[in-house]
Parts: sequence; C-alpha cells; structure tokens
Amino acid sequence: MKKTITGCKTFLLAAALMLCSTVSFGHGGVSVDDDVCVIRVGPYKAHFTGYQPEKRATQEFCEDIPVVGKAIFVLDFISDDLRVMDTDFRIIKDVNNIGNQATFADLGSEEDIEKATIYYNEPKKFPRGTINVRFEFPTEGRYIGLVSATHPDSGRKYTSVFPFQVGVTSYAKFLVPIGLIIVFSSIAFGIFLSRVKSQEKKAESDNAVA
Repeated sequence: MKKTITGCKTFLLAAALMLCSTVSFGHGGVSVDDDVCVIRVGPYKAHFTGYQPEKRATQEFCEDIPVVGKAIFVLDFISDDLRVMDTDFRIIKDVNNIGNQATFADLGSEEDIEKATIYYNEPKKFPRGTINVRFEFPTEGRYIGLVSATHPDSGRKYTSVFPFQVGVTSYAKFLVPIGLIIVFSSIAFGIFLSRVKSQEKKAESDNAVA
C-alpha cells in the first residue's frame, strides 16, 4: 500500500512539473519563454517587464497591470538589430473591445489608431537597448500596446501588438492549468484505485491458499 501511495505522489509531482514547464500564456506579441516575458517585433525580440512601484513595490508583471495608477514598462532588446532601428511605443485604449486576440489589422486605419491613442513615445533609436515608459492609467479596462520598429536600410516597418488589462482580474488564464490538474489527478486516482483492488485480490488469493 505504501508503495502504491508513493507511486501516486511521484506521478502527481511529475505531472505538476510537466504542467509548469509546458503551459505558458501570452497576449498578442507577448509570450513567456523560459519564465521570461518576451515581446516579438517582427523577427526581433525584447524582454518585456511591467512595474507598479507605488502599489506593488518591485513585483514584475508580464502583461496585465493589477491596479489603476502609475505603471512603468521596460523593454530590454534581446536582438541587437533593434538598437539601430527607429522604435516607438504606443498605448491605445481598446475602444472596440477587441480583447486578447487583437492584431494590427484589428486596430483600423492610422486615423483610428491616433484617436484611440492615450500615450505615444516618438520613434527614435535606443543604442543602449532599453526603452523605459512611464504612464498613469486613469481607469481600469482593456488597453493595447503597440511597438513599431523601422529597419534603417530596407525601411521596412515591424510591429508588435499586445493587449493587456488594467485593474481587471482575468480568470480565463487559470482554466487550462486547472483543467490539466483535474485530468492528472483523476488519472492518478484511477491508478491508485486499480492498484489497491489488485493488491486486495492478491491478498484474498493468498489467504485462500493458506
């Protein structure tokens, strides 16, 4: 019996580790790679971090901002090519409630984007590879971040769109891990019952022979 329980514990631990290593979340151009929040601007990458030092001290946020108020966004270029590009940063109010699946095409025309813009950092080069943006969100709700980078030689413009929420708790992102935990637990419990019944039958058989 002890071996059976130990086996189930080992299975659950392995399942939990697999869950933690395979499940990641992201909105639009932001994803979680090896516990690092990464934003993709075309083929290029930057490390993305959000802070609310006045409300949450040094706690880091990958996407959603937990409470209304001042926030700091930091982009650290992973791809060195971004250092020579003119890069801008824009925050748009999600006036059309596009949600987490928003793409650049969903934002509409340039005029639509301008009307919905609540913050804009003009395009320029960041040779040190870091962009710091400070903004105070006046209300809770859905917003969309937009980063654009223009290649100096080809003139090609790359964009990254990442929707996020401010002061809104989203429970949807917990559904997948909770569902997987339930599945793994059910499997482990089924194995446990199967082994218990098998051992009981063996014990009954041994007693009958004795």
